[in-house]
Amino acid sequence: MRSNAAAVREDRRRKKYRYVDRSFILLLLTIFQFLSCLPVVFEGGQFYATNALCFFGYTVFEWLYVAVMHFAFKKVNFELEFIAFFLSGIGMTLTASVSKSGHIKQLAAVIIGVVVYDILLWFLQDVKRVMAVRLPLAVFALCFLAGSFVFIRFAGSAINGAYNWLVIGGKLSVQPSEFVKIAFIFVGAASLDKLLTSKNIYLYIAFAIGCIGVLFLMRDFGTALIFFFTFLVIAFMRSGDIRSLLFICAGALLGAVLIIYFKPYVAQRFAAYRHVWDNYDTSGYQQVRTLIYSVSGGLKGLGVGNGRLRYVAAASTDLVFGMVCEEFGMIVAFAIVIAFAIITVYAIRTSRSAPSTFYSIAACSAAAMLLFQTCLNIFGITDILPLTGVTLPFVSQGGSSMICSWALFAFIKAADVRTYPKVFKIA
Repeated sequence: MRSNAAAVREDRRRKKYRYVDRSFILLLLTIFQFLSCLPVVFEGGQFYATNALCFFGYTVFEWLYVAVMHFAFKKVNFELEFIAFFLSGIGMTLTASVSKSGHIKQLAAVIIGVVVYDILLWFLQDVKRVMAVRLPLAVFALCFLAGSFVFIRFAGSAINGAYNWLVIGGKLSVQPSEFVKIAFIFVGAASLDKLLTSKNIYLYIAFAIGCIGVLFLMRDFGTALIFFFTFLVIAFMRSGDIRSLLFICAGALLGAVLIIYFKPYVAQRFAAYRHVWDNYDTSGYQQVRTLIYSVSGGLKGLGVGNGRLRYVAAASTDLVFGMVCEEFGMIVAFAIVIAFAIITVYAIRTSRSAPSTFYSIAACSAAAMLLFQTCLNIFGITDILPLTGVTLPFVSQGGSSMICSWALFAFIKAADVRTYPKVFKIA
């Protein structure tokens, strides 16, 4: 009887913590990426060895990473990593098709992002360690963001009217706000992990206001909106007080109205919203071209390198979803949308059984940040929402965005009890 009961419990445990077939998923990823990169490797009938080596290295890195993590570190759950590799591969292919060296930088960013992801996962397994560094990290993040703004502002290196890019050596550009996103989730979840106290609330609110305020000074309104939305998610998860959140939103709306009144250039940034067809050759140029070229791809796409959106400014960054629709087709575009939906569902499901409130808050807020940023990007280029210029996580060209996206995945993965089997006694 006891053996039968133990067998039933083991069967239930396996069903609850079921795993995907690693080799099969990796094989599918490899086939998809191989077919995707062929037009880039044999562009115009000419063989490009650099592109071939880059994509071959990316494939080898995927297989080596999973093999090392499984056999050396006994990891068994790779769902998030597979999604990240899938999205990053699409981004690398599009970047390679529009830039001679951009895909090499993108590959380097993926490798750095994975390293940051694993280091952060290791650090997050000890909640006491997390609590010990939350205040120093908050101070450092705020000082880093403010210091970057001051440096960029007085160096006179604004890009498209915004002061959100640090240019190093004339070649390397870094977006400080992307790295502060990591600290924002970290500090928020750690500060509100315990029962709410006035000190914790006021400190985190001050930190959030400071970050959002500096982002407004940088004129990085899209990222400021992402931070504010994430703040609401974190606050709601810990308090559940909808009335207080509505009061905060009302105050934020009043502040936005005052900013627009006293700073008219803010309103000018969004003047084309819902009027892109009236300004198809001026302020609505990018969105109109994106809408036209996106639908021309149909279900299967025109093929990598055959699209016309690539000749529009910011095609591989802010407008990259339009490139996906045109060159990969609507099937792959929908797969990207579904991937982010899966990430959100995964975060919610794992947060229910997370061993600490910290993991639950961190996972859900990180997933909410990624999902909201995705919505701003996709709905912005289609004129459903104002175009804010935010990137599509993992897919858009940009090292800062890539590294940040991998780091945010660490918060989601940390909530899964399978991630730390020895710590949480699951395996």
